[in-house]
Amino acid sequence: MSYYFNGDEDDAMGMYQRAMLARGARPRRFDEYYRCYPVAMMPGPERESANHGGKVFMPASALDKLTQLHITYPMLFELTNGAKSKSTHAGVLEFTAEEGRCYLPYWLMNTLLLEPGDLLQIKSTDLPAGNFIKLQAQSPTFLDISDPKAVLENSFRGFSCLTVGDVFTFRYNDTTYEMAVLEVKPAGEKGAISVQETDLNVDFAEPLGYVAPQRASGTSTPRSIGSTMAGKGGMMHTEGSMAQAINYSAIAPSSDAAALGHAKATSHFSGGGHKLVNRKGKAAAHTPVSTPGTSTPVAQSSSMAIPGMPRTVQNRNGPQPLRLPPNKLFFGYEIKPLRNKEGQAEADAEQKKKHYFEGEGQSLRKKKDGK
Repeated sequence: MSYYFNGDEDDAMGMYQRAMLARGARPRRFDEYYRCYPVAMMPGPERESANHGGKVFMPASALDKLTQLHITYPMLFELTNGAKSKSTHAGVLEFTAEEGRCYLPYWLMNTLLLEPGDLLQIKSTDLPAGNFIKLQAQSPTFLDISDPKAVLENSFRGFSCLTVGDVFTFRYNDTTYEMAVLEVKPAGEKGAISVQETDLNVDFAEPLGYVAPQRASGTSTPRSIGSTMAGKGGMMHTEGSMAQAINYSAIAPSSDAAALGHAKATSHFSGGGHKLVNRKGKAAAHTPVSTPGTSTPVAQSSSMAIPGMPRTVQNRNGPQPLRLPPNKLFFGYEIKPLRNKEGQAEADAEQKKKHYFEGEGQSLRKKKDGK
């Protein structure tokens, strides 16, 4: 059975209440005790959305009593666990529970420290319309939500009110998130607000377990980015480790390791030759012909010549190929700023001042007089 309340009925009920107050009559309040159980134990179809909302299920007899009382709409209730001195507030979703029972979302059971079958007092109450609320996620995984504003707006549709100290739950993308209520405005005596049909400003505190990014010394890259990139297939190395991993000192533009390695590789078959006969027909003295040693670098020269192909000169110094695995980046190359016009003009002026090949020549033999 469904019940609808339009604006005309609300205005008529308000006029009736004001008339009763003018005559000195005090409106009576709804105050009953029920055995409470979680929504998951309610007979019938599964109600996943109701288990992550802020509304309870009450018996049909509660609706009969509420219609005879002078209460305001929307119907809000104060839930009290007298045995543990815990209380909070909630709305009502349906009047379909069995007589003597009420069903609560699981997070409400935890907030009130209730066990299935415990006795719960439910009283009607009035709460001001809220304009501000401060929330705190109970896990850093809440930061993975790309649009938390839209997600919370959709979740608040299942709530009628919220109380400071509540730790409610909502579900998004098959994940259940917990959110604690830290502050509400206007707070009032009960520390609770109504969240229906109101413009609510939401503020967030740092999630529990959140570690603020720490900047490494000498760099401006937060270390937290490394863990984020690691989860997406990449890894941000700490200062200097990436250069060591790729052996940057050997491939830097100013390094001569490539030329030395090339010279060493081309000198494996070097050696001294021996002549068997001199030009005049005499036996050779077995004088070796000097050849470049293995430690002499042969820079800017090719080690082998292919028959039929022109001999090319290859530059063995300078930047070498940078071969990195997938999802790897390296930003360690030296930065050489360009000179501006003034600096270039000064450099040219200094260059012109230099005189090359200056000096006096000396002859080994003096000129004869008269010649």
